[in-house]
Amino acid sequence: MNVRIVCVGKLKERYWREACAEYAKRLGAYCRFSIVERRESRSDDIEEEGRAILEAISDRTYVITCEIGGRRMSSEQLAAKIEALALEGKSDITFVIGGSNGLSEAVRRQSDLALSFSDMTFPHQLMRVILTEQIYRSFKIIRHEKYHK
Repeated sequence: MNVRIVCVGKLKERYWREACAEYAKRLGAYCRFSIVERRESRSDDIEEEGRAILEAISDRTYVITCEIGGRRMSSEQLAAKIEALALEGKSDITFVIGGSNGLSEAVRRQSDLALSFSDMTFPHQLMRVILTEQIYRSFKIIRHEKYHK
């Protein structure tokens, strides 16, 4: 399975980079995992960021956008969704984290599933770590391996 995160911006602090790198390393046992960073718009142009995000998304991938107004899922439900996609033959999944102004309407239209982690707003760097950890947790749940409690 191919799993990628397409996101706006870079991880500036070393501790965020190290946390993501650790989960990315762990994910190597379960899937081909990658993170694609798109440049933040200097003028807060959400459409510009949206075009950059869409350029990084292939037509054959299942797109899951992270949105405050999206569907909430437990860790077990996210794992079940990933497992169901694999069983349906959808072996390419792209998660999208937008910039500080959110996602463009064009990106939202491309989404197959809008996913919400909370009504709260998280810094994008932290959201990337949380999402990477939840993807890792999902694979551990799917394989019935010890980690998730």
